[in-house]
Amino acid sequence: MLKKRSLALLAAALFLAWNGLLLLFLWGRPGAAPGPQPPAGSRLLPAQLLQLAQDAEAELRLQRELLLQIQQLGRLQRQKTPPKTPKPTEKTPKTAVIPTGEAPVIPVLVLACDRSSVRRCLDKILRYRPSARRFPVIVSQDCGHAETAAVIASYGAAVAHIRQPDLSDVAVPPEHRKFQGYYKISRHYRWALGQVFRTFRYRAAIVVEDDLEVAPDFFEYFQAVLPLLQQDRSLWCASAWHDNGKEGLVDAGRAELLYRTDFFPGLGWLLLAELWDELEPKWPPAFWDDWMRQPEQRRGRACVRPEVSRTMTFGRKGVSHGQFFDQYLKFIKLNDRFVPFTQMDLSYLKKDEYERFFLRQVYSAPEIHLEELHKEPGRDSGPVRLQYRGRDSFKALAKALGLMDDLKSGVPRAGYRGVVTVVCRGRRVFLAPPSDWTGYDPSWS
Repeated sequence: MLKKRSLALLAAALFLAWNGLLLLFLWGRPGAAPGPQPPAGSRLLPAQLLQLAQDAEAELRLQRELLLQIQQLGRLQRQKTPPKTPKPTEKTPKTAVIPTGEAPVIPVLVLACDRSSVRRCLDKILRYRPSARRFPVIVSQDCGHAETAAVIASYGAAVAHIRQPDLSDVAVPPEHRKFQGYYKISRHYRWALGQVFRTFRYRAAIVVEDDLEVAPDFFEYFQAVLPLLQQDRSLWCASAWHDNGKEGLVDAGRAELLYRTDFFPGLGWLLLAELWDELEPKWPPAFWDDWMRQPEQRRGRACVRPEVSRTMTFGRKGVSHGQFFDQYLKFIKLNDRFVPFTQMDLSYLKKDEYERFFLRQVYSAPEIHLEELHKEPGRDSGPVRLQYRGRDSFKALAKALGLMDDLKSGVPRAGYRGVVTVVCRGRRVFLAPPSDWTGYDPSWS
């Protein structure tokens, strides 16, 4: 400690001595000593000005080199100092996930275009993120919209602002002229994800669009599910979104519930760099989210999704012209309480264990008809099962329950092995195919 203090004092003394010599040098220059000054309004010759500028530059260079030497000396001394032995921590609860090594860095990639309301999205992200170092925010802007760019710039160093360089129209088939926006979105996604995984070399990323608002435990959720994606290769994403998460269709009191789903939800989702390695070479020119839902991309893999959404959308206006927004999206329940997911054991979401308990729960529930569901449950208010036996049967029951009834490549929204779970009149309902279900039929679309 004494040696370190002596070195610091020596460095400071050297710095002061140098500046003293510099002052003596400047005072000793011709014309610098006290005496008659040039009359007001007189000017130095150009050669004199040039010489003064060169001298000043030389002096600044020398001072900069001296400061760098002092800083290097301090760094070397710190490296020699042995690290302090950490104090023993309290006993970790049995349900806690014990981190190994340093917590991973997971950037949040915000895709923006021409919505100045991106401020609402960024305000909540910055408000709830627990660490700027572990969750850097990268805003990738397409469209070149000046007002939106000014909003993003107003956050200064709190966010990194990158801009998609190609703003030209995309060559599209004649029948897709009205879908030009979808082609530009897909191009933007490919470029932005390329920046995150190729240029910045992150190993995982959370993708958010500029019209999403996040929940208080948004970061806690993704931090907890990241190890699942790394350990279970039957999972290829985790999403903060529940497609059927409308108020009244979810159990808001059980916000800690998480599920596997065969449907790619998007709208605030986590992926690994390894998945981008797989997807980038075949990334589609348009309609990227529906492309993700095709069997060729999904390859039998699932995503994690919550009972209660950790994102909600406020973007009615967009390339989809408000499709589904007024009927479904604006009613999505956003979780409003913090769930400590990182303190919980989420291993039940691994495929083998999940299927054992989930399928047992579904097919042990008594099968009832829709008419019975609207009756008072009486003493028995446990879970029940509504069974469908075809595409039309599914759509009719889904519509009656207030669910989104569209299918993508035969997969229902939020479904797992054909089962969609929902709450109706405070009761858990499984909308399920027969127990001998053999797989999705892509013609159900």
